[in-house]
Amino acid sequence: MTSTPFHDLDDFLDIPRVSALAVSPDGSRVVTTVSTLNSKRTEFVTALWELDPAGRQPARRLTRGLKGESAPVFTADGDVLFLAVRPTEDDDKPPAALWRLPARGEAHEMLSMPGGVGAAVSARGADATVVTAPLLSSVADVEADRSLRKARKDNKVSAILHAGYPVRQWDHDLGPDQPHLFDADGPRDLTDRPGVALRESTFDVSPDGSFVIASWHVPTARAATRSMLVRIDRVTGARTTIADDPLADLEHPAIAPDGSAVAFTRETHSTPDTPPRITLCCMRFDADGEWAEVAADWDRWPSSVTWAADASALIVTADDNGRGPIFSVDPGTGAVTRLTHHDPKDDHTYTDVRPAPGGVIFALRSSYAAPPHPVRIDPDGAVTELPCVNTPALPGSLTEIAATAGDGTPVRAWLTLPESEEPAPLVLWVHGGPLGSWNCWHWRWNPWLLTAQGYAVLMPDPALSTGYGQDFIARGWGAWGEAPYTDLMAVTDAACAHPRIDASRTAAMGGSFGGYMANWIAGHTDRFDAIVTHAGLWALDQFGDTTDGAYWWAREMTPEMTQRNSPHRFVDKISTPILVIHGDKDYRVPIGEALRLWYDLLTDSALPADDDGRSPHRFLYYPAENHWVLTPQHAKIWYQVVAAFLGEHLRGEPAQLPELLG
Repeated sequence: MTSTPFHDLDDFLDIPRVSALAVSPDGSRVVTTVSTLNSKRTEFVTALWELDPAGRQPARRLTRGLKGESAPVFTADGDVLFLAVRPTEDDDKPPAALWRLPARGEAHEMLSMPGGVGAAVSARGADATVVTAPLLSSVADVEADRSLRKARKDNKVSAILHAGYPVRQWDHDLGPDQPHLFDADGPRDLTDRPGVALRESTFDVSPDGSFVIASWHVPTARAATRSMLVRIDRVTGARTTIADDPLADLEHPAIAPDGSAVAFTRETHSTPDTPPRITLCCMRFDADGEWAEVAADWDRWPSSVTWAADASALIVTADDNGRGPIFSVDPGTGAVTRLTHHDPKDDHTYTDVRPAPGGVIFALRSSYAAPPHPVRIDPDGAVTELPCVNTPALPGSLTEIAATAGDGTPVRAWLTLPESEEPAPLVLWVHGGPLGSWNCWHWRWNPWLLTAQGYAVLMPDPALSTGYGQDFIARGWGAWGEAPYTDLMAVTDAACAHPRIDASRTAAMGGSFGGYMANWIAGHTDRFDAIVTHAGLWALDQFGDTTDGAYWWAREMTPEMTQRNSPHRFVDKISTPILVIHGDKDYRVPIGEALRLWYDLLTDSALPADDDGRSPHRFLYYPAENHWVLTPQHAKIWYQVVAAFLGEHLRGEPAQLPELLG
């Protein structure tokens, strides 16, 4: 058997990880970021690397800060801006600041703010940069913010008084500060007391730097929010609403390179019977403020939108049948053309799409055969990989299988197979979302670590998955335990018929919505020998009100839906050993889901704890981790415990648990 980095978790964590991409306005320079483990192996540190746009020369490292650098963007004159944390004698944990690295010369700090600097966007044709930065809600300027932050820190005050919703997000508490937009030259506040308007907002700066267009969030009834688009004058700060739809969220504005128009996405608000739909929109600034959908009949959801360098077309990515191609959309006619077509077997998903002059596009791409890596796409569709980091050898092969659901709908999946020709035990891995797809490389949810240990890993896209059209999503909307479940069972049956699969040894696992499905599967079939549920929804009646964005889920989760689809109602049917995994800092799926699941398993499942408190079930708890378990040392333990649990129940092996668990 050939040894690969996936056979050893330490070797896997040592693989450099590429993310983010920035391209200069003239297309002559390309910068990415590469993350590697720090010396203590407790966190990943990111550095900036310059790439050869022609794809001939090796990458060159630009920065070497101890805490790393991230989020590169180019200015109009070709300098690189980035975010970095630089500890000092007075402050060993300062917030991130904005730094500037000239084409020739040393990097220098451009802007620091008391609460740190967030995203930065520069104008393509002018010396103008706009950033996000938080200010405490009660202050009027940056100096007052600095003073009050110091007072809260000195007095050890962490209390936050809320008057609206939401109050937390993913893994952090919201408030008492709120994000603002600042002109980096000053800095000058462009958004006086915005409240929640810029939470999770995206924005763009006009090519001449004269104005900003941002998504602007406003509170609505029943503790909900919606977003519209506003135009903000960079000199005066005057704000005007330019696009609004009370039945949808308008997001991701992208201003045309010639300043003539703005493109954006429109996501309709769902109802209990109708899932959301995401479409492209465009507004011409000379069209009396009218905006319209573009390619309204295209049955795919745009996941990113930008413009060709000559403003002739929209450049869009979208999930598509387990891939994520790049498309060109004519803003006038709505005609959609796939650009990444040069290789008919292109199984990649493209992100960080950056058009350049001459019809060239730079992007990152990945698939289950290769982690993210930078590429150049020429006008004829030819793709050239830009030298960066080496692609790791895989411990097996990747194939694709399909099944037919009970209603006649095709359901497809990726399947990894280990090197050995012997039939392999099968692990069904359900993706999260639920509106998502298994279509790109995951460092956190990586099937090759299990494949290296001899497991085949099945990654299906059941009902609710994106990339198969609106009707495919609607099949599972409000009916999580129906079509998504039966789709999974159908594609598992197809995988079990594969000659390389040992159908007598199977497991099911998933995280987030995948964890929900693992919990649902446990109560509806005993076909699996083991189940792993990470950050899974268990009791929908409590989840809907305690998650960090309850209003979004309330649009689908009626009392009838939660009653019909909640896994906790079937705990007495669970006869399969379950490994429960959860992080206490998970606000998307709160820890209460795991606590209730754990108690229910020990008391009411068909495999309860005995009189001595012993149970075949296990609970891996992370007090300091969030929805994903991000720190390398804890991710390593995650895979060690999962492998031990699967080995015990699928192979009859004694559980070899990591010593650091105590």
